[in-house]
Amino acid sequence: MQQLFNFFIKKKTFILFLLLFSYALSLTIQSHEYHQSKFLNSSSQVTGSIYGAFHGITQYFNLTSDNKLLSEENSRLKMLIFNQEKAMPVDSVLEYKYELYPSLVYKNSYAFPNNYLTLNKGYNDSIKEDYGVITSKGIVGIIDKTSKNYSRVLSILNTNSRVNVKLKKTNYFGILSWDGKSPEITQLKDIQDLVKLSIGDTIVTSGYSSTFPPNIPVGSIESYRLNATQDLYIINVKLFNDMKTIEHAYIIKNTDINELRTLNLSDE
Repeated sequence: MQQLFNFFIKKKTFILFLLLFSYALSLTIQSHEYHQSKFLNSSSQVTGSIYGAFHGITQYFNLTSDNKLLSEENSRLKMLIFNQEKAMPVDSVLEYKYELYPSLVYKNSYAFPNNYLTLNKGYNDSIKEDYGVITSKGIVGIIDKTSKNYSRVLSILNTNSRVNVKLKKTNYFGILSWDGKSPEITQLKDIQDLVKLSIGDTIVTSGYSSTFPPNIPVGSIESYRLNATQDLYIINVKLFNDMKTIEHAYIIKNTDINELRTLNLSDE
């Protein structure tokens, strides 16, 4: 132990330089969009490999619990899919078809204003931007960047995130966003003040986008208030997912996404 102390004392100038340099580099990347973009593109493979190696070590010591968790998630997910199919209108003009890709979470942040996750699937696995990401408990986010073997997810705990959701009871819909405060609470906006709300009401995906199927769980109403103009609600939604402990996720591919986009473009 004394030798360790002596080493730090002897190298204190160099260690201080490394700490200050790392801090300055971090500030530069975070404060400039161009630098941030370049850094993300050039380092995605390297950081993904590092996260993968670290994750592999931790997974080795948690195989039993992880396998149990995966089995439980698969069972719940199948039940969720069956329920969604029953909830879809029989006379839908467009039949939604989805493929699911199981993935591991190599990195997850939740304590910053703009949080992301890193998954071990990339464009070599047919993963593309704008694919949704869920767990058996609810939504996680939307993929915004991919490399060969990894993808980055814009978390719902990101102040730039916007997801179409609705009240399960009444089908009134609005936009889910995050105020950057609690990792357990997001905000639902654009719900008219005439809508009847109750604490505990369930919030689900609306299905009005090509990213998420309808009726995927999001959370429940914890509290609500009127906005400054007193005509719209600001609803605090307690998430079903514990965003701090996510290790496994499913990437959703809408196989009709190109057809839907073409249809939407024809209406413009």
